Amino acid sequence: MRKESRVILALDEVNGERAMWVAGQVADLVDAIKINWPLVLSTSSETITRLSELAPVICDFKVADIPNTVSLIVSHAVARGAEGVIVHGFTGSDSVRAAVQAAHDRQIFVVTEMSHPGGAEFTAPASESLARMAVECGAAGIIAPATRPERVAALRRVVGDLLILSPGVGVQGGSASVALRKGADYVIVGRSIYGAEDPRRAASEIVREAREAGGV
Repeated sequence: MRKESRVILALDEVNGERAMWVAGQVADLVDAIKINWPLVLSTSSETITRLSELAPVICDFKVADIPNTVSLIVSHAVARGAEGVIVHGFTGSDSVRAAVQAAHDRQIFVVTEMSHPGGAEFTAPASESLARMAVECGAAGIIAPATRPERVAALRRVVGDLLILSPGVGVQGGSASVALRKGADYVIVGRSIYGAEDPRRAASEIVREAREAGGV
């Protein structure tokens, strides 16, 4: 995955035509496009392939299952062109290792702490243990909340050189510049870009903030 703007678009749009239009508007500005189940379910898995022709695609499927099922989901996502897949870590190291093995040369990112308020209830207390497991299992990186940037800094100390992707920038209240300064490699921005009247302009503003943070 490229590392130029350090901004990842979370494309949670459910209208397939608009999703592709937004992607076309910002593909050269963002480092990757992250998609979730809403877009795939409202269109088809071929959307992964179509988007991968524009930019690297991360499938944010937050896979949480037994190793065999995890392996099947990851292998199919990769076969359709995904550059990375996001999985939950609370299912245990055997499931995370199965994801890493199924991804082959693609990237697995482990959720350590979610960005919404409820993320502080159950994922936060276990986040550092989950981060250590991600390192031990050979994951490419972790997910840490831009909405709680002090946690990004704490988790950076745990994972060393692993990539940190930080969601929650924009509508959820997280700051791109703060998250990057605290140790994030990439910030993930969704509604502030894909919901904007001018997505390219909105993305450009976020990229500018990342540059001002010294991230590019």
